[in-house]
Amino acid sequence: MNNRPVNLISHIQRRLHDHFGSLQWWPAESPFEVVVGAILTQNTAWSNVERAIDKLKQARVLAPELLAALTVSQVEELVRTAGFFRQKAARLHNLAKHLSEDWHNDLAAFCSGPLDQARTRLLTMPGIGPETADSILLYAAGRPSFVVDAYTRRIFGRIGLLNGAETYDDIRTMFMQSIAEDVGAYNEYHAQLVQLAKSYCRKNRTLCQECPLNRVCRTAKTSGT
Repeated sequence: MNNRPVNLISHIQRRLHDHFGSLQWWPAESPFEVVVGAILTQNTAWSNVERAIDKLKQARVLAPELLAALTVSQVEELVRTAGFFRQKAARLHNLAKHLSEDWHNDLAAFCSGPLDQARTRLLTMPGIGPETADSILLYAAGRPSFVVDAYTRRIFGRIGLLNGAETYDDIRTMFMQSIAEDVGAYNEYHAQLVQLAKSYCRKNRTLCQECPLNRVCRTAKTSGT
């Protein structure tokens, strides 16, 4: 790996921290709530996830053993607002049963051991892909596994560091080779990229002139905006 991606990723990390300061993410009251949110947020807005999580809290079932004790149909009704609720309810119920029956409701134990093994364990669960697995590892288990999302691809594609052909794991590896292994640093960098995408590097309307990364961004330099 040449030094350009490493240096640029590190520079952007410092620049975003200077601009946004410390940002705390993921909003949750327990590690299992993070897991639930990571599954429910697939292909839907976070506001819809919040409504579903509120319903789970009102029903007092936001724990593996309590969720596992419900029927899938009952879970469906509770998470209906999150969209694709039948698929997501099945995924949540399956994971809750697995944690309850095979891991004594111990999420930390489920995510323990060498990082690659813990990640593979998550990826074998139905409906848990790389982004969801890394979100659970980083935000629920406190493991240093960098999360790559659509915002990351958008920002670094526009900057010129990605060409669109990279796999999820290609991008994750690039970041993890560029940033010192640290849960807090991975957490903040991901949160700052999300904030940048929402504030400046928007999907349909960029605000390049005001963007804190405009001096290193290929799109900003060519857009003239």
